[in-house]
Amino acid sequence: MKKIVYLETAYLTLGQLLKEQALIDSGGQAKWFLREQTVFVNGIPEDRRGRKLVAGDAVEIPDTGSFFLRSAISDKADE
Repeated sequence: MKKIVYLETAYLTLGQLLKEQALIDSGGQAKWFLREQTVFVNGIPEDRRGRKLVAGDAVEIPDTGSFFLRSAISDKADE
């Protein structure tokens, strides 16, 4: 599954992304999830729940999906 995630702020943490995409139920589960699952940010393995994600970043979780981050603010300006 490929999904575009629109950022309303300057950045989103990896833990927040996991929660918003319903991959975890609470922020406290992020550390456990990242120990159990391989998560790639821009093709590099990542295990920090506080990793800041910005527009242009790509997050891939094998067997779960890919998430592409875009800025909602710049997209609205383009309309």
